[in-house]
Amino acid sequence: MFLKKIMTLPGVLLLSASLVHAGTPKEVDVCVYGGTSAGVIAAYTAKQLNKTVLLVSPEKQLGGLSAGGLGYTDIGNKSAISGISRDFYRRIGRHYGKFEQWIFEPHVASETFQQYIREGKVDVLYDAQLSNVKKEQGYITEIQLGDQVVKAKMFIDCSYEGDLMAKAGVAYTVGREANNLYHETYNGVQLKKEHQFPDGIDPYKIPGKPESGLLWGISPATLEAPGTGDKKVQAYNYRICLTNQPDNRIPITRPADYDSTRYELLLRVVKKIDAKVLNDVLIISKMPNGKTDINNKGAFSTDMIGMNYDYPDGDAATRKKIIADHESYTKGFLYFIGHDERMPLHLRQEMQTWGYPKDEYVNSGHWSPQLYIREARRMVGAYVMTQANCEGKETVTDGVGMAAYTMDSHNTQRLVVNGMVKNEGDVQVGGFGPYPVSYRSIIPQAADCKNLLVPVCLSASHIAYGSIRMEPVFMVLAQSAATAAVVAINSKATVQTVDVKKVQQQLADNPLANHSTPEILVDNDDAKQVTVTGNWQRITWGGYGPSMLTADAKDGSEKFVRFTPVIKKGGRYHVYTYVPRVASHATSTAISVNDGKTVKAVPLLSASVKVEGQTSGEWVDLGTYQLKAGKNAFVEISSRGADGAVVADAVLFIPE
Repeated sequence: MFLKKIMTLPGVLLLSASLVHAGTPKEVDVCVYGGTSAGVIAAYTAKQLNKTVLLVSPEKQLGGLSAGGLGYTDIGNKSAISGISRDFYRRIGRHYGKFEQWIFEPHVASETFQQYIREGKVDVLYDAQLSNVKKEQGYITEIQLGDQVVKAKMFIDCSYEGDLMAKAGVAYTVGREANNLYHETYNGVQLKKEHQFPDGIDPYKIPGKPESGLLWGISPATLEAPGTGDKKVQAYNYRICLTNQPDNRIPITRPADYDSTRYELLLRVVKKIDAKVLNDVLIISKMPNGKTDINNKGAFSTDMIGMNYDYPDGDAATRKKIIADHESYTKGFLYFIGHDERMPLHLRQEMQTWGYPKDEYVNSGHWSPQLYIREARRMVGAYVMTQANCEGKETVTDGVGMAAYTMDSHNTQRLVVNGMVKNEGDVQVGGFGPYPVSYRSIIPQAADCKNLLVPVCLSASHIAYGSIRMEPVFMVLAQSAATAAVVAINSKATVQTVDVKKVQQQLADNPLANHSTPEILVDNDDAKQVTVTGNWQRITWGGYGPSMLTADAKDGSEKFVRFTPVIKKGGRYHVYTYVPRVASHATSTAISVNDGKTVKAVPLLSASVKVEGQTSGEWVDLGTYQLKAGKNAFVEISSRGADGAVVADAVLFIPE
């Protein structure tokens, strides 16, 4: 092997670029560029599918934002998440003694990604910067990483920035398209109410005196017409992990380059809204063990609006400075809240109960090494996902993953409108169910490159990307990209001519890429496997998958929903039912499980269902059963004896 292995931390495998023999090319079947969550899953998938793989990480830590502070998972409908991505959240769950867990500490995510690297025996090249890409007749033949050359049959760009894609000459865009380009309504300039300044906040250093100049962070630009396209980029920030546990807490201290004038607008906002608690200016999502995932909230918060425009196409020095500026701004923001005497005392006191966790980011000064790159380059590929896809007005048949999140964009600029400071660019529009993401959106146009897949900086309009750009979806698309790369290699096809149906079938038949027996999901919308008796109402929001069924037991009539799986391989199966959040949920729900021979009553107590985070519900354990092949077993949910709403949504059978 050209890469020498060095154990630097317990359970963390590093492959040092400095020990690579310069001038000795490394040849693999699949080269994955980008150490993000998607990069790890793509590399693991390709290796499980019996290909030689190299994962190239420009960073020193794997997992990207999922291991960098975003523990309060942005997800939408959990049914959209499949395969190894779903397995990731179940591994997280096992760590916390649960079936699945979607909120977690950074170090737990980091260790989970390392599990995939160890189990897959994936070679990783850390801290390796892409310097050059060579192409011949539309194929990438090799990439240059300093003195190291890597040759591969297929390449997958899993970076947040799309650097491999860009250096390979693939068409891409940065910023916001005009609404009229793709017949959209939420793209381009958007002046809306979300995360907005209340009316009346003066933008000038001396209120009422424009000659005194604008406060820090306010652009002198003029507001363009709604829907106008531009090259501006939605704001970046850090997802901040703090702790309130004294024995694990490092005080928040004054940064070396601290500048309190950056936060003058915060004082005006806090006074205007009469902020009572920190949650008025920060989204403080609680993580296990007294920790947080803190995100931007309101008009002036952790988003560093307008300071990232040069990042997507910037060179290493430009990006390094932008990252450093964001870190300085954010640490200064936290310090300002806790120590500036102009801040209300109650907010200062609350802020001082928090500090940096001693047991997180131990190799980077207890601060996340990953800035939240919400959006950088976006490929203009064989198919462009748009608002019409999100809203179900246009549906593709070559889907290789599902997305389900709200069309979401953070603010893009802060400027003066009618003499008042306003933010522009924030969009939060949902109300739609899971929708398929086209295979053509993760591949370039054939004229650009024939052996590259791009599951992160995929081909989507700005506003559609805002719905797709969630970490669980990136992992799903990365597995699909790796599967397609393997199918292409085996069939000697380009990424454009690969048999997409074969890729889809492999993902369905081998969802964990390890040839294990697939789990069986029976959803209430599966008409051939679900029998409904009585009056049930179909609700198209809040459940697992497209809908859920609810019934009111007050009329006294019994109502049943029977879920009958098709068991292809007999054996022991663990059975779960999905319980969403609903108003006036029955104290107890009558559930029975028939294993084909006997019926077992498994009453569900609503008080035992602990729904956490943004998720719409939780899987509840119904026990383990020996099931024969065929259609003999079933799970039945009844309104019998209920004192409130009863829900029948989905049932899961997982082979042991």
